[in-house]
Amino acid sequence: MKRIVFWQLVAAVFFMFVSCSTEAAKDGMEMPDVGEKVNKVNVFLGTSGDHGQMSPSASYPFSMLSIGPVTDPHTHTGYEYYAKKYMGFVHTHLEGVGCTGSGGNILIKPILNGDINTELIKQEQSGEPGYYAVSFENGIKSEMSVAHNFGLHKYHFPQNNNELFIDLSYALSDRFVNEEHSLSDNSISGWIDTKTTCSRGIYRIYYCLEVPGCQSITEVGEHKFLIKGNNTADLQVYIGFSSVNTDYAKERVQKNSFQQVRLSAETQWNKLLNQIQVTGEDDRVNLFYSLLYRGLQAPYLISEEDGIYTAIDGSVQHSSEAIYNGWAIWDNYREQLPMLSLFYPDQYGDIAKSIANLYPYGKDNWATKHEPSPTVRTEHAMVVLLDAWEKGYDVPLDKIKKYLLEEAERLDYGSPDKALESSYDCWALSGILKITGDDALSEEYRQKAMEYKTYWLKDFADLTKNDIDRMQARGLYQGTIWQYRWFVPFDISGLKKLAGGEDIFIEQLDQFFNENNYNHANQPDLQVPGLYNATNEPWKSQKLYRELLLDTVVQCYFNNNSKGIDPYVGRIYKNEPRAYLRTMDDDAGTMSSWFVLRSIGLSAVNVGTPLYYLTAPIFESVKLDWGNGNTFEIRVKNYNKDYYFINKVELNGQVLSRNWLTQDEIIKGGKLVIETSELPNKLWGVQ
Repeated sequence: MKRIVFWQLVAAVFFMFVSCSTEAAKDGMEMPDVGEKVNKVNVFLGTSGDHGQMSPSASYPFSMLSIGPVTDPHTHTGYEYYAKKYMGFVHTHLEGVGCTGSGGNILIKPILNGDINTELIKQEQSGEPGYYAVSFENGIKSEMSVAHNFGLHKYHFPQNNNELFIDLSYALSDRFVNEEHSLSDNSISGWIDTKTTCSRGIYRIYYCLEVPGCQSITEVGEHKFLIKGNNTADLQVYIGFSSVNTDYAKERVQKNSFQQVRLSAETQWNKLLNQIQVTGEDDRVNLFYSLLYRGLQAPYLISEEDGIYTAIDGSVQHSSEAIYNGWAIWDNYREQLPMLSLFYPDQYGDIAKSIANLYPYGKDNWATKHEPSPTVRTEHAMVVLLDAWEKGYDVPLDKIKKYLLEEAERLDYGSPDKALESSYDCWALSGILKITGDDALSEEYRQKAMEYKTYWLKDFADLTKNDIDRMQARGLYQGTIWQYRWFVPFDISGLKKLAGGEDIFIEQLDQFFNENNYNHANQPDLQVPGLYNATNEPWKSQKLYRELLLDTVVQCYFNNNSKGIDPYVGRIYKNEPRAYLRTMDDDAGTMSSWFVLRSIGLSAVNVGTPLYYLTAPIFESVKLDWGNGNTFEIRVKNYNKDYYFINKVELNGQVLSRNWLTQDEIIKGGKLVIETSELPNKLWGVQ
């Protein structure tokens, strides 16, 4: 990862972009003391209403198989925390996404006396990473745990007459397309096709479902089966997934005990969560790990152990490196992918290569008709690829150059927001072409990126128009003119000049926040609270971040209305079922990762540039441990939980006057000491 040293040698280029101047983790059921970090995770955070769209499913890191409940009523993931009526349990969840959700494949319902209409009324439930359990008023108890692309159900019945109802055609939002299956004495195996999020494409999963000791499997309707159990009070179900075929799915089926599977999941979650260690107030620590957990569920590792995988054109391929799928890049390129690039380099190298690997097989902005897992969309992939390269990841840019150029020809400039977003892509492509040695083309796309100024002056300069605070005005996708006007992260110095200079730029930022125009319920302006870091008043970003992370704020915008309709006053992030603002989806780890990075005092300057702004952590200490002998420690001097202004910073014993670090300065290890104060130091971070 030595390319990053380049950024230390030319750190002055930075100024092109800136300036030269519980409601409970359980619900009654006893949980074991598993130690370490998993017991700090509240899997019920964000699982009620339109306040995160997450589920408490038993999940495994980066695995497309997760087992969770379906309730009536339910949210996008099939679950509602406060619902009592259960419909059964399903095996795919793309957490936090919109368009009424994605996944929900293979419904399994425990029943009594052969009655598929058996009522399952919740009595109590519990959950932790890798495990979910619920007991019902009729005496049935259900537990589930998982490994990579493998799941294990454990049912206890009130009598020796256990049976299961299986619906292979179940999917959230009725997105089932087709399936084929074969039966044996105690198993069902086959494939299922389902529409992706927003029904823009189709994904196929292969599965093998085994019920050891069952007496019979009987078809009771199209795609539906009744499994007669083993004449005992207990019954287990094993299920394996693959993106390739049923043989691989069958190989995923483990015959380990339930406790062994559960312990293995806990161990893996603890390993990843322990790579970032924070100390401070318990409520902050618990919220941190609950949100970090959400950033580690996707994308999905879909290649088999021998390197075989299914590409997005449906072809079976082989790779010597791990292949991932399950993307929400338009959302999470801003936060979750940068977080993974810093915290989890062992996984991120293959994730970045997997994004590059989409191009030869027909990458679309949304999903293809042959996806190997649930997925959403992939716009701004070229920004992610540039970012990965600049951070030292070996991405095969030469091999996909022609596909990137073809994608650039299809960029959409048809609305004000699309014009800015496409300009960002052109900027990233210019950087990629510079790397591949295509200097003339690089300059061509740099000039095209700079054409954002024409679009900006046309639609975003005039703040006197009466539609600037109206959601979706002038064909905007998800936001207002006020919110999108700041979306030029690759040329903040140029944006300042367009606004009228540094002072007017700051005045407009002040107006934006003072009038409560900022919208944290969606992604378009997530970077704006950090823009003061690019001015001579960085202490305003220090204050804003703390307010958005922990304090009471006013939010006037939601995805279903414009400003002035039922504004919200309160905290944005809460460790409870209704965790987020209403209509604020987590979007595959995007919004949780926003919190995670800023809570430790780091935030991306511009995705595509390996720099991070510095602000005050909400913790007394932070330690990043990559397991390779390198650690990076952040210590807060003069710590007070209510202090958020930075007075002084030292990096490895040397005074640091700038308010940013490079990726290389962090990952090579060291110690950062941030001295906080009650009042701002208006001289720090402005040079």
